[in-house]
Amino acid sequence: MEIYDLLTTLRKKNINLMLVTAVAKEGSGPVEVGKKMIVTEDGKSTGTVGGGALEYYAINKAKKLLEQRANLLETYLLDEGKIIPESTTLPMACGGKVTLYYEYNGPKESIYIFGAGHVGQALSNVLKTMPFHVSVIDDRKEVIETFQGADRLVHQSFVGFIEEEGLKPNSFIVVCTPSHKYDYHVINKIIELGIKPKYLGMLCSPEKLEAYLDATYQEHGKEIDLSYFYAPVGLDLGGNSPEEIAISITSEILAVSHGKENHSHMRSVYSGKYRYW
Repeated sequence: MEIYDLLTTLRKKNINLMLVTAVAKEGSGPVEVGKKMIVTEDGKSTGTVGGGALEYYAINKAKKLLEQRANLLETYLLDEGKIIPESTTLPMACGGKVTLYYEYNGPKESIYIFGAGHVGQALSNVLKTMPFHVSVIDDRKEVIETFQGADRLVHQSFVGFIEEEGLKPNSFIVVCTPSHKYDYHVINKIIELGIKPKYLGMLCSPEKLEAYLDATYQEHGKEIDLSYFYAPVGLDLGGNSPEEIAISITSEILAVSHGKENHSHMRSVYSGKYRYW
């Protein structure tokens, strides 16, 4: 498979990857300018940027950059024992220099919406104006069939999806199912499996939140880490329509994604007798 065909296939599957390209070369070296390699989050590589110590180093560098979702231009001296400014020396005897460009390919964030109702639809409409990959899960076939705009629609039970497919590490999760019973099942399954999302928001009232926390503390103990849990979900912007709620949730997702925690989160305004983060 050609490298760009593979890149397109992996992007459609929401698999994050690093595209590594040899962009410059001076002197002797095992790679020609323009050669490319794809490295995925599991460390698998396709293509080549020269083999040997250069490629080994590039694969490991790509894996670290994937965690940061960052790009990088870096030059390597292929001459063990020598040091020159602004380059990394690798244990090779070629004597030349090679510059590699590491380019992150993937969405800014992976977002799962459990519940394809009015809020889920409004939220997807807003999120899809940004570089996010949005998956929507619901067990109601008639609701999934009329849903529009998500990258992926899944007609499956909420908990069944988590058990069978899992959730991407450090993802964003919004729980807005048609029943608080299902909301609790989703969140408890995430806790049970030890999944650590970057953000887990639940659409609920303060009263429903207290009922959930009572049950959760009873089952898992009060020392449980809920620092990633945002409920009631959203920033305190006012408004109760699906569209206004969607803006509130999206704003909170952006705040968490960018590390801006000095905003008025609903979980702070309506923490009640609990402060669980």
